[in-house]
Amino acid sequence: MDDTASAAEARRWLADFSTALAAGDIAAVLDGFAADCYWRDFVSFTWNIKTLEGKAAIGDMLEAQLGATAPSGWQVTRAKSTPEGIEAWFSFTTAVGSGTGIFRLEGGLCRTILTTLQSLAGHEEPTGFERPLGVRHGARRDRETWTEQRARETAALGVTEQPYCVIIGGGQGGIMLGARLKMLGVPTIIVEKNPRAGDSWRNRYRSLVLHDPVWYDHLPYLPFPENWPVFTPKDKMGDWLESYVSLMELDYWGATEAQSASFDAETGHWTLELIRDGEAITLNPTQLVFATGAYGPPRTLDLPGADSFTGEMLHSSAYFDGRKYAGKKVAVIGAASSAHDVSVDLWEAGAEVTMVQRSPITVVKSDTLMALAFDTYSEQAVADGIDVDTADMLAMATPFALQPVAAKALYDKIRERDADFYDKLAATGFLLDFGPDDTGLLMKAYRTGSGYYVDVGGSQLIIDGEIKVKSGVEIDRLTPSGIAFADGRTLEADVIIQSTGFHSLHEVIANLVSREVGDRIGTCWGLGSGTRNDPGPWHGELRNMYKPVAHPNLFIHGGNLALSRFFSKFVALQIKARMENIPTPVYGAPSTD
Repeated sequence: MDDTASAAEARRWLADFSTALAAGDIAAVLDGFAADCYWRDFVSFTWNIKTLEGKAAIGDMLEAQLGATAPSGWQVTRAKSTPEGIEAWFSFTTAVGSGTGIFRLEGGLCRTILTTLQSLAGHEEPTGFERPLGVRHGARRDRETWTEQRARETAALGVTEQPYCVIIGGGQGGIMLGARLKMLGVPTIIVEKNPRAGDSWRNRYRSLVLHDPVWYDHLPYLPFPENWPVFTPKDKMGDWLESYVSLMELDYWGATEAQSASFDAETGHWTLELIRDGEAITLNPTQLVFATGAYGPPRTLDLPGADSFTGEMLHSSAYFDGRKYAGKKVAVIGAASSAHDVSVDLWEAGAEVTMVQRSPITVVKSDTLMALAFDTYSEQAVADGIDVDTADMLAMATPFALQPVAAKALYDKIRERDADFYDKLAATGFLLDFGPDDTGLLMKAYRTGSGYYVDVGGSQLIIDGEIKVKSGVEIDRLTPSGIAFADGRTLEADVIIQSTGFHSLHEVIANLVSREVGDRIGTCWGLGSGTRNDPGPWHGELRNMYKPVAHPNLFIHGGNLALSRFFSKFVALQIKARMENIPTPVYGAPSTD
């Protein structure tokens, strides 16, 4: 079927869909869906990040939300045939704004649909034809320059004027969300304990380079220059974030650490106690966002005999430079991304490194991922007219429940392509897996955020015996000179680095707000897949991320550059709507009682 015919069929389906919605005929709406169907909604219908699975769930959502949403103006903007059927992009409006989406037809029926709110009517971002003039022409004796206005606003916010929103955490997630809120006119302060924007990258180990390619990592509004390297060094990323904060005119408080936060349900405001440059400051925002990363505090092992160990022991989050360990014997406990990167850095510095592997890891070669897994985030995609926003929407159009099938097919190809590499790696004793269902790295990233490594050189060092591996044996205890294992063998070590991951982000909330609030919100991240470290029940979206949680006026934002970029739009729209007193009837939110 050519694209003209595909567009005609897509328009017919959308016309029937919109007619049934306008009539409030939910049964007729559901007649247009396949039996195994999914509706993924980002804010437009549910004021939530929510996937409805099956006709019954879709019907329940429409019964609750259709009247308030009042969708209209549905139009197909493009369509094409696919091996499965038809993929169509569309636009629409709701009672409060405008949106876009993608639906996919199989056999004339909708298998999946994605709806996203893109803007709020009357509160659109000042871009394009609406961009600010930047000057008031004419001679005026009370003229205020841009510099003077910016200095006045900066001096007032948080002192004589309270911010509507405070973002705790000034890394990539907090900065991107701050930029979205700035564009929407939401008075926001980003607080960060490090002195400068970008320090969260600069402070990591010296050899760190991003594993994801540049096309996947753009920030909102300011994409990287066309000569930006494919893989960004961590200090270069830090400098970019610092420049971005300046160019986007964000109110960024470095050297500021949150001490406590409490919420007054009667006033709807937070009391946030801070220390800024050694001075105590209190802010009273309405909305509080935790953007301290995808994870919480470092997770360390309580190892028997630790008090007897005479060497140095630290968590990988505190590791910076291997040169101080040159010539020393170093045991790295862990075998995922950070463990590999730290081990390589130590080897380059001249240390004798042994990786202590406690569980199997998914490994995939970087060049293989580039060849097989980043087709919509690549220079060729850009040449084909697929910009980063288009690529993001395409990625999100597939609900999480359907992603394992495609992921397994991808990793079947990867394992076949790199079979010799995997054989050599396994021969060293390194424990490999591809997840409980052979779906590989991406599903592990969504389920647990751990248990994988993109090989950029570490695996070859293991294969060559330059980095040794001790795997499959439990640690019995530490000794004064190293590690004793359950098999009776010992490993001499001057230094032990625990690359053992992190707790859930809700532990940060528990420490800052209260244990009760942290526990009420519960685990952040994961899908509820029922796999290792991602217990059920099934959520269908990332737990507690980017949406209302079990506490009023609190949001959690984070993840890699791509997820932070995409979802920052929807967190910002939710916060802006609340600031403007726009009704936000949330469907499927956790109880805040």
